[in-house]
Amino acid sequence: MKKLFISADLEGVSGVSSWEETRFGGQGYDAACRQLTREVAAACHAAQELGYTVLVKDGHEDARNIDPTGLPRGILLHRGWQNEPAAMMCGLDASYDAALYIGYHAPEGSDGSPLAHTIEHPLYAWMKLDGVLASEFSMNALWAAAMGVPSVFLSGDRFICESAEACCPGIRTYATKDCIGSAVWGLHPDEAVEGIYTGVLEALAQPHKPIPLKDSYTLEICFKEHRMARRASWYPGAVRTGVCTVSYTAKDPVELMTARSFLEG
Repeated sequence: MKKLFISADLEGVSGVSSWEETRFGGQGYDAACRQLTREVAAACHAAQELGYTVLVKDGHEDARNIDPTGLPRGILLHRGWQNEPAAMMCGLDASYDAALYIGYHAPEGSDGSPLAHTIEHPLYAWMKLDGVLASEFSMNALWAAAMGVPSVFLSGDRFICESAEACCPGIRTYATKDCIGSAVWGLHPDEAVEGIYTGVLEALAQPHKPIPLKDSYTLEICFKEHRMARRASWYPGAVRTGVCTVSYTAKDPVELMTARSFLEG
């Protein structure tokens, strides 16, 4: 049977517009989690209709945001963290046929969302991968490629949709919202659910290939505090390139993600 992996985040879900809505106990958090669950469930329903078994990785904060009771029967849900470099891609291996991404968002250093960040908002001013602003998607799609798995669909804010199309040719995307300054122009929640369902059906009906791998990857991290850069520079192979910046060159995505997990401190 065909296997599908879903990596889910919260900041790119329809309607979510403030940090408070993304944090446990915050005003609007419960509503945001309900919509995340609905959007993930839409992707699951589409995949099951096409004969896929599905693993969902909850990838936001403590990774306990998706309501299991809102997902269709037969779905496997991974909650919490295994404390390994795969992070938001934990559970994915070469046995999977495709990976998709729900609720993804613009990266730190961009103006694509009031919730733009990469991994940890308080720590980084930006990350760059081979000189290009890196997002959680661009790094996670590389991890999938290292497993030989193509990334076929992404939903989230328009900035990350356009970025995904640029770095992952052939991927199908669905924008749940547009963002200007501190404002979000979001689709009706039902419309977002319907769009994701249709988009996943169409994406999985097409052939896809993993992102081509390169001989090396250079990750540069700009920390918001110089002390963090100093600490990260002690990781073997890391080079401090500025007051707040550290770079590391890896031979493959697995080494890259492993180094990144330690450079975070």
